[in-house]
Amino acid sequence: MTSLYKGVFFDLDGTLADTAPDLVAAANLLRVVRGLAPLPYEVLRPTASAGARGLIQGAFGYDNNHPQFEELRDEFLSNYEKNICVQSKLFEGMNELLHTLEKERVLWGIVTNKVERFTHPLLKLMQLHERSAAIVGGDTTPHSKPHPAPILKAAEICNINPAECLYVGDDLRDIEAGRAAGMKTVAANYGYCGCDEPVSAWGADYIIDHPSDLHAIVFGS
Repeated sequence: MTSLYKGVFFDLDGTLADTAPDLVAAANLLRVVRGLAPLPYEVLRPTASAGARGLIQGAFGYDNNHPQFEELRDEFLSNYEKNICVQSKLFEGMNELLHTLEKERVLWGIVTNKVERFTHPLLKLMQLHERSAAIVGGDTTPHSKPHPAPILKAAEICNINPAECLYVGDDLRDIEAGRAAGMKTVAANYGYCGCDEPVSAWGADYIIDHPSDLHAIVFGS
């Protein structure tokens, strides 16, 4: 097979891996210790792409200007750090895709807004840390997505032209960042997609409903 791209970069939460079960559990624990019933997984899942901010908003209705937000955020992050990889796993079909990329010598990497404090331990537990050609967290560069800096950093680490790469994500910010970096963009419709705008309105070059759909985009068949 001949790849149409030299590199494929993935968002982490909701694109490469299904991490929502552990994120939702950390948010629901905040409710339980305050005498509130846990919310259904399906209610909180779409907020997972926005991390602590989105999950606290979903669990309590508090934005980051609320006086209790910082306390809840710190407690949420502590809960999550203690149970960061209990149920998290690659999406179905993703491991097969990664093996194909590796076999065909197409570099792949991760660009996430999750800070390095959580990104690196999670990827080590998932046995992805050594496989990924680049890992860029939300605090690796001075900016996070939708700024293109993290995606450009990943391309720089891999020594490849951004114009010869794909960026795959499940949030509007991913598509905006990938486009600003000069990459072709792929919207992961199977992910958390917590934006108000429908995926079809994000302006992605491609939309996929399953990780295996990437094969045809990368290899043209």
